[in-house]
Amino acid sequence: MNKKISVALATYNEESNIDHCLEAVKGWIGEIVVVDGSSIDKTREIALRYGAKVIKTTNKPIFHINKQMAIDKCQGDWILQLDADEIVSKELKKEILQVIKPQAPSTKRFVAYRIPRKNFLLGRWLSKGGQYPDYVTRLFKKGKAYLPCKSVHEKIVVPSGRVGELKNALLHYPYPDFAEYLVKFNRYTSLTAEEHLRDSKMKPNFWGYIKSEIKGTNAFLSRYIRHKGFVDGFPGLVFALFSGLHYPVAFIKYWGKKK
Repeated sequence: MNKKISVALATYNEESNIDHCLEAVKGWIGEIVVVDGSSIDKTREIALRYGAKVIKTTNKPIFHINKQMAIDKCQGDWILQLDADEIVSKELKKEILQVIKPQAPSTKRFVAYRIPRKNFLLGRWLSKGGQYPDYVTRLFKKGKAYLPCKSVHEKIVVPSGRVGELKNALLHYPYPDFAEYLVKFNRYTSLTAEEHLRDSKMKPNFWGYIKSEIKGTNAFLSRYIRHKGFVDGFPGLVFALFSGLHYPVAFIKYWGKKK
């Protein structure tokens, strides 16, 4: 066990995922902090079985608020921020333990690390479409990184200090089936629509819709053609298509809320 590492998670109804996530970090980290948004399933019960410090709160629309709360509660020198549907591979575990050693040269050079993430969709790992390596900043020294908590699409910010890159993958299983994919698509487009409502520059008109269609088309072509999403077959097509649809669907929801 390495008491220098804390794992931070924010959860809401993750009983089908959290067991696998915590099993992968059991025994080699010093602390698990889970901020739970009042789950109605067994998420908190499972987390407690792993010795986690569990904090119950509300399930906020911008989920990053609860993630930042978990980060703030961590006591370790290093923080590994995870989502419940992510699993630390054995190879990644070894690499993390290596780079945080006090005598490791990288410990003095870097305050945070980006980790390549592999995304699983419709029965296969996505290898193209900008989805691998899907770098995410998840390992950082305490106090050296934070989430702005303003947008559902934001990433961890490292205001100062160098950021390194790890080689081994964080395994991401966000969609157990296509029904769950649609549920999350609906949730994220609704959150984007709420962001549009707070944007004084956004206007609910036909030209605004056309711009959202153009942005969506560019997103689809970028993922499917430029980043070769077609190599991943049908899952690659689905990912690229819904990535593009996000923009016009969110705008239509926004337009409906403005009326």
